[in-house]
Amino acid sequence: MMRKILFATILTCIAAIASAVTKTEADELYEKDKFADAANAYETLLKTNGEAAEVYYNLGNCYYKMDNIPLAILNYERAILLSPGDSDIRANLALARGKTVDKVVPPSEMFFVTWWRDLSNSMSMDAWEILGIISFLLVLIGAALYMFWTQLWVRKVGIYGAMLFFVITVISNLAALSQNLGLKNRNTAIILAPSVTVKSSPSDRSTDLFLIHEGSKVEILDGSMKEWMEVKFEEGKQGWIPVSTAEII
Repeated sequence: MMRKILFATILTCIAAIASAVTKTEADELYEKDKFADAANAYETLLKTNGEAAEVYYNLGNCYYKMDNIPLAILNYERAILLSPGDSDIRANLALARGKTVDKVVPPSEMFFVTWWRDLSNSMSMDAWEILGIISFLLVLIGAALYMFWTQLWVRKVGIYGAMLFFVITVISNLAALSQNLGLKNRNTAIILAPSVTVKSSPSDRSTDLFLIHEGSKVEILDGSMKEWMEVKFEEGKQGWIPVSTAEII
């Protein structure tokens, strides 16, 4: 009995390896304009190999070519979560969002909030972590120069350099932490249904507030219910929508 189970397991593993899709094969399908097949291949890659910004980006391109704008936006947004500093992803996301029905004008915000978001998203989490480690090492070197060197100008360079790199270390760690929290606490979603009537409460019998269309991005305020979730839209309006009409980024 055990031999049969072992043999079946081995056959299953061999079949899985044989049917595994590589990124090169998926890219070739895309280059041949076989966008549906390429999309399936990229989806398989994500399931087997885990999340990767480049794969999400290519998957978004497939859906964009297939004129499936909501899924294109969803995958571009997922790619940006992993690689927020990639200008190509942001450019394609802007193109896709330009094709949505709802043209959103986000509410104004304090300049330092915009500045911090742009700064923290200028590099990936891994890049910020590497910068933080290098900066911390330079802090130690600067402190060592100040404490153990005899020449005054070297000591000044050491202490001022240590102060500068300490600030960079703090900023790097805060930016990496901010991105890490964004990856773990995914509280945004993309509307996939062609149109959704936003309700005043989680009930079909509640008051209709307004209509929202596919491709819109929402912030999830309350996702504790099975069939409904409370969301806030980028322009500030909020209400309840069916869970089935949106997918979390």
